[in-house]
Amino acid sequence: MSSNGRARDTSVQSVDRAVSILQVLAAQGPSGVTDIAEALRIHKSTVFRLLATLEARGLVEQDAERGRYRIGYTVVELAGGATKGSDLSLLSRPICQELAAAVGETVNLAVHDGQAVVSVDQVISSAAITSIDWVGKRTPLHATSAGKVLLAHMRQEEAAEILDQPLERFTPHTITDPALLKEELQTVRELGYGVTSEEHEIGLAALSAPIRSLSGQVIAAVTISGPTFRINDHTMSGLVEQLIAAGDKISWRKGYIRRG
Repeated sequence: MSSNGRARDTSVQSVDRAVSILQVLAAQGPSGVTDIAEALRIHKSTVFRLLATLEARGLVEQDAERGRYRIGYTVVELAGGATKGSDLSLLSRPICQELAAAVGETVNLAVHDGQAVVSVDQVISSAAITSIDWVGKRTPLHATSAGKVLLAHMRQEEAAEILDQPLERFTPHTITDPALLKEELQTVRELGYGVTSEEHEIGLAALSAPIRSLSGQVIAAVTISGPTFRINDHTMSGLVEQLIAAGDKISWRKGYIRRG
């Protein structure tokens, strides 16, 4: 790579880290250089240099006495231009469109609502043979890949309350044993994604990855769904990699801090 190429890569990384610094200050409040460096796992000298640039543009302000930095008023002014930017569907749609085009399957965005999962947006790939319109429909937490992701990251008491209730069987493959489902949820946490195959509908398979907020809380799931002859053990590894990458991108847009 040429020296110009290296310079561009370094500039992009600096911008990326500068945004991460702003996210840390938004999440943690006023923080010192050491606190920020530890949160992002990057060197203090890099943090100090980026803070100086951000301060010069009014994006951060420093408490001279305590040596701590906080979000500057310029950020408030910039935020005023984002009239609809906080809407999760709008934030995620370009990424969901890219994912649907890349994998050739339907992509959904789902959130937790009481005892169910609700799809709030859907992108149907032109390559998909058939698809159901899931937007606005309520589906079960225990029998869907998005539901498993959301259950796996709920507060323990909230998840226990749901699992303690009788779990409806939709197909012969639906997991209705709470102990088995708890093991499945542990696997979801370890792998970073959830899977279902014919647990809600015969012939339908789905994969879901978490979407996180600024605080790290899982607030939604992005899902790839399609027929089992296309989504199965032979194709899953390639789909999972692209799915998790999409979930990460949406999370970063929502404010989740990208470390490193």
